[in-house]
Amino acid sequence: MGRPAAAATALLCQLGLSAAIQWLGLAGSEVAWNESQHCRLLVPEQLQLCRRHLEAMPSVVRAARRTQQLCQQSFADMRWNCSSIQRAPGFGPDLLTGTREAAFVHALAAAAVAQSIARSCASGELPRCSCGPAPAEPPAPASRWGGCGDNLSHGLQLGAAFTDGSARAAAAPGLRAVNRHNGAVGRAVLSDSLDTRCKCHGVSGSCSVKTCWKGLPDLGEIASDLKSRYLAALKVTHRLVGPRKQLIPKEGDARPVTEMDLVYLISSPDYCTPNPQLGSLGTQDRPCNRSSVGSDSCDLLCCGRGYNTYTEEVQERCHCRYRWCCSVVCRRCRRSLDRHVCK
Repeated sequence: MGRPAAAATALLCQLGLSAAIQWLGLAGSEVAWNESQHCRLLVPEQLQLCRRHLEAMPSVVRAARRTQQLCQQSFADMRWNCSSIQRAPGFGPDLLTGTREAAFVHALAAAAVAQSIARSCASGELPRCSCGPAPAEPPAPASRWGGCGDNLSHGLQLGAAFTDGSARAAAAPGLRAVNRHNGAVGRAVLSDSLDTRCKCHGVSGSCSVKTCWKGLPDLGEIASDLKSRYLAALKVTHRLVGPRKQLIPKEGDARPVTEMDLVYLISSPDYCTPNPQLGSLGTQDRPCNRSSVGSDSCDLLCCGRGYNTYTEEVQERCHCRYRWCCSVVCRRCRRSLDRHVCK
């Protein structure tokens, strides 16, 4: 095994099988997936699937990178800003113990893998699949089905096999059930997002005929939907109901759990102060917005500790004018900006 593969293997083994999303550590890997030995980077539950579908692994690596990017973008203005996902697979308790935050990451990661594979099928990157099947419903008037749609069904099937395999790596049955449920929510949100896209044909752009296909949106839209579900997530317990164990609301007066609800097992800390045992990095030295009333406000982000204000001088283009022909000429101006940072 080459040095990059060996380094990635050591990295992914740091937590044993405790993190069902430890495969997100592949986001920082430059391993070329051209030999079956590279599948050793994954947990045993994913090993055989990796070897059978080696050609799909670059899609998984792209999904890991996109998951990390979007998680941090989605929570950039909140106390928990998903910065801990960069330590994959060396996660802290915030992503290991069935928290609300872990629910979001599991759902987004599952959606990312399915979407990445579905698009790779349509692009011709994967030899075992191609364009998605033509829709069963008739096309709209003056339209016809054509083009090459994202192969959602193949993405869902292979993506579920991969991410559910990692979910089985969780030690506790309750955590396994929560992880698999949240992964299914991510895939369900992705499935619901499949929509019709069309291209016009006709003389001088008249659009007399449209060729249409089914396509998936950018993963950022899925992340936005999942963040809304994160905010409304249900705290659950895993206990026997009739002949089998189920996820039911922890609070007796809470609504029943549906297949579109994100769920979690334990309450999160407020993430205001550093606490490694709880996976909290704190918000000290985080930039805040003094004029905001949202989650990025200095009042909320700094948890009542106050903030420091710094003046910073910046240079920027100014007094720009168009010069014939054909350029824009600008001057360089200096101005002062106030920056606010949590104490």
